[in-house]
Amino acid sequence: MLEKIDLNCDMGEGYTTDTLIMPLISSANIACGYHAGGGELMRQTIRLAMQHQVAIGAHPSFDDKEGFGRREMHLSSEEIHQLVTDQINSILKAAEAEGARLSHVKPHGALYNMAAKDAMVADAISRAIKEIDASLILYGLPNSASETSASQYGLQ
Repeated sequence: MLEKIDLNCDMGEGYTTDTLIMPLISSANIACGYHAGGGELMRQTIRLAMQHQVAIGAHPSFDDKEGFGRREMHLSSEEIHQLVTDQINSILKAAEAEGARLSHVKPHGALYNMAAKDAMVADAISRAIKEIDASLILYGLPNSASETSASQYGLQ
């Protein structure tokens, strides 16, 4: 049996290399506007992913353009839930406008790293995904709070 490897890359963050990289990957985490990207760049990146049959994912982050989403922010569970919900809904609208479907969510930067260690952060993210679309896959570190939370919410 052949095993499939997912070559995943963060995209739509404003770099000029997206058109060169997209044909080489199988899934793209597209920035939703809080650390980079947003608006027309999301739609452009979605179209590029569709052109190359690349799975489209949301790449939510803390609202931190200045720090590129790499600074830890200590927010409440509800604040994290809301920022993830807002960003997934934003890219869902862009994907719908392009006739595309989301396959996954991969948190960005500090949000991703905090969710790996902090059950509260992981829970807020998993809960947002489950409420929006329980078929979305949550990308996270193995044996982490993210993986535990995803499992508790019935997410892949």
